[in-house]
Amino acid sequence: MPGPYRPKPSGFNKNRKPDAHLAPKKDENELPINAEITAAQVRLVGENIPEQGIYPLSKALALADELELDLVQITDKADPPVCKILDYQKYLYQQRKRAKEMKANAAKVVIKEIRFGPNTDEHDFQFKLKHAQEFLQEGSKVKATIFFRGRSIMFKDQGEKQLLRFAVELEEFGRPENMPTLEGKRMHIMIAPVKKK
Repeated sequence: MPGPYRPKPSGFNKNRKPDAHLAPKKDENELPINAEITAAQVRLVGENIPEQGIYPLSKALALADELELDLVQITDKADPPVCKILDYQKYLYQQRKRAKEMKANAAKVVIKEIRFGPNTDEHDFQFKLKHAQEFLQEGSKVKATIFFRGRSIMFKDQGEKQLLRFAVELEEFGRPENMPTLEGKRMHIMIAPVKKK
């Protein structure tokens, strides 16, 4: 008589190799070093070597050993592959630090919002325009928003014209990323700063 039915655990895959999920992920900055390099000869570049040029792998490894550093394959796209003798752990640390800094700088997009109504007078419009210019010059994006309160939604065409005029007046400092968009009782346009040449 067969035993009680036991369901297989979720995510069960009979073809999966045991402990496949435990294999460490290879860092995108990692390069082949020392014994991982398989080419018979390599092109050595960098400051730590007596002379740049093509060396047999054994000689390049001996040089790295002498300097108590690592032989690191920088690229395999050349023939023979290009290698450097350096402190590999220090190299990895610097690469990760650089990647982190680039990511942090890329994430720092500041959006400043400027709000006005569909019937904003000329003085107020110019005042807000001046602020938008300053924001764009400092590298921030500007989100210009018009609020329609109560029945003022009837003036949505006027609001659209006002946002388009706002974008045109700022064209020296920024470029609109989209046409004016109406969401509920708000209409907005996003203006990105012009990259300085």
